[in-house]
Amino acid sequence: MPLNAPRAKPRRASIATEEDRAWVSFYQRVGKDPAIAAEVMAQLEADAQMKRDHLALYLCCRESLRLHQAREARNQRIGHFVRWLLGGFFIRLPKALRRALGRSGDIAVACLPEQGAEPASAKVRRLSADPKVRAARTAFKSQAGTETPAAAAAADTSLQVARAVDVSKRVFLAQAARK
Repeated sequence: MPLNAPRAKPRRASIATEEDRAWVSFYQRVGKDPAIAAEVMAQLEADAQMKRDHLALYLCCRESLRLHQAREARNQRIGHFVRWLLGGFFIRLPKALRRALGRSGDIAVACLPEQGAEPASAKVRRLSADPKVRAARTAFKSQAGTETPAAAAAADTSLQVARAVDVSKRVFLAQAARK
């Protein structure tokens, strides 16, 4: 065969066979892949004659897209439920427990048994029963009742001086502790 000789054209029957195989593969693939179903459906909608010739393929594409949408909606519902469940378990439940335990601390303190008596009040009762302390107390009361205004002012001034010394001592100790 010479090199310049024209090539023989393929037979028309082989093209038709390949076309049929392609259409059959579309029938199989549109059910599995919604992206292919959308593309095939767009092509079929663009050409009315092709749509009439391959109406079953068009309907398979629509069914595939509808099933895909239903799957997506179901997945969204499941995802929403899982988020709600995990949010309740890991967020709302600990908040409720923290709130309940915060209140239960007050209840636990209220449930503690009361102390019999405070030690300071017992000491006051013992001292007030002591005769020496009673005598000193009555002497103090009588002295306070007969005190002159000048003596009261002097006592008040000496009290203020003692407080000022106490405050300055505290300030000095606080500054020394900082250093």
